[in-house]
Amino acid sequence: MWPKAPGESAWGPGCCGVGRWLEFKARLRFSAGMRREVKELVLDNCRSIEGKIKGLTDEFEELEFLSTINVGLTSIANLPKLNKLKKLELSDNRISGDLEVLAEKCPNLKHLNLSGNKIKDLSTIEPLKKLENLKSLDLFNCEVTNLNDYRENVFKLLPQVTYLDGYDRDNKEAPDSDVEGYVEDDDEEDEDEEEYDEYAQLVEDEEEEDEEEEGEEEDVSGEEEEDEEGYNDDGEVDEEEDEEDAGEEERSQKRKREPEDEGEEDD
Repeated sequence: MWPKAPGESAWGPGCCGVGRWLEFKARLRFSAGMRREVKELVLDNCRSIEGKIKGLTDEFEELEFLSTINVGLTSIANLPKLNKLKKLELSDNRISGDLEVLAEKCPNLKHLNLSGNKIKDLSTIEPLKKLENLKSLDLFNCEVTNLNDYRENVFKLLPQVTYLDGYDRDNKEAPDSDVEGYVEDDDEEDEDEEEYDEYAQLVEDEEEEDEEEEGEEEDVSGEEEEDEEGYNDDGEVDEEEDEEDAGEEERSQKRKREPEDEGEEDD
């Protein structure tokens, strides 16, 4: 997903190679004024440099959703301060600690995905206790999930967490809205889609009206040309009218000649 204009929420190159990553960094560098308006940022599959994602700064002060899946992170110590961040995707990296940073940098975090990282024991996730608003935590494909009584112990350690790996304490699956996590702006997105549909329909109606007007003008001009060229309703030359006109001319010429002939006879 590439950067969008102000007023639109999501930024990010989605999946990128070296060339696109350099281009994306340039976009971040030259779009500093727009950073404050961004609410979603997707940097999946981009490469971090020494544990940092260049261009990702605390200037993204309105950011609510950040996805850095498979970017090669070994630590989140360099994460900028993002007070409004609600959902953080960190899956498929090599993170093994430093989770205490999250309470300091992202105090309002509600949904955290650490699947596919090098988290081996409960002590590593213990700092998450300070995230008082944390509602869902994903640790799929982490070694910690192989521990005895893993789920029970995590819920004891983090009592504020409602869903662990998509299920609550009673092994009931989280509703889709909670699994997806970031759903706060669904109503706004629906309104944007409705506005877009209305605008698209308006444009379509105007185009149809223009086409109808052009069609009417063509019909009128076509009728005028047919009248001028002597075409009948079937689009053929009206031969009957031509014959009548020729007959009238012959009769008028005869009438002119008859008086002249009478004058010659009198002489």
